[in-house]
Amino acid sequence: MKKLWAEFKDFMNQGDFITIAVGLIIALQTVAVVNAIIGGIINPIIAAIVGKNSIEQFGFDIGDARISIGLVISALINFVVILAIVFLLLKAWNAMKRRQPADDVDTELGVLKEIRDSLRRGV
Repeated sequence: MKKLWAEFKDFMNQGDFITIAVGLIIALQTVAVVNAIIGGIINPIIAAIVGKNSIEQFGFDIGDARISIGLVISALINFVVILAIVFLLLKAWNAMKRRQPADDVDTELGVLKEIRDSLRRGV
């Protein structure tokens, strides 16, 4: 039992696990904010355009069944907005990574550059 507990503690202390957990928490909160914006601003505007109290009421009946086009439109809006936010975050992340100076000393190219510079200095 102690070995299992020690393995579990090692697993919990890994950097990757913490990074994934933080990313998941940020993603869940981003979805909550996006849902609030869409539910509080965008959906009421669309509902007003189609003349309904709520976008979920937008649809039609076939017999006793209700075909709710508004729910599908709302889900599509959520998807597109979240996709756009993820795209912008990844674009910002990639731009930030490009700005960081590359430490190429440990790479093969870096070592070759050091050798070249040493030969030029005559060392």
